[in-house]
Amino acid sequence: MADHNHDPAAVERKLWKEIEDNRTGMLGLMRDDQHFQPMTAFVERDTNQVWFFTYKDTDLAEAAGQGGGHAMFVYQGKDLQACIGGELTVRHDPARMEKYWSPVVAAWYPEGKDDPRLTMLCLDCHDAQVWITEAGPLRFAFEIAKANASKARPDLGERTNLNLH
Repeated sequence: MADHNHDPAAVERKLWKEIEDNRTGMLGLMRDDQHFQPMTAFVERDTNQVWFFTYKDTDLAEAAGQGGGHAMFVYQGKDLQACIGGELTVRHDPARMEKYWSPVVAAWYPEGKDDPRLTMLCLDCHDAQVWITEAGPLRFAFEIAKANASKARPDLGERTNLNLH
């Protein structure tokens, strides 16, 4: 993909909206022994934070609870892909639990929001790399054919680096 100058503010708005609309991505600490795992994200745009429900005794919560650490949240949508970096910490926050509780969340945590094992993770976002691909199937086919004929790379989207501090 081309590395063009996109309007960072517009890209950031699109990133948060995509995550708010679809919620699911892969979260993990940047450690050799940690695998990324699917998580449901709750975005707080004004603070550049993303919150996640989890149990205190999960591998991810236990690792984050040992001083936190650098983490990545990877989001893959239809026309937007992103990798968001930041610091992940465990934060038991009953007000946020109440705010984000829903029938979907309840399905994963059958003991309810008062379960003593339930907690939240907070990703304080520092930066992101975002790829936007607004090519439908016809443009995709054209760009692939053109690239193969000309031995040039297809132009199917743009990458933008965001500073989220």
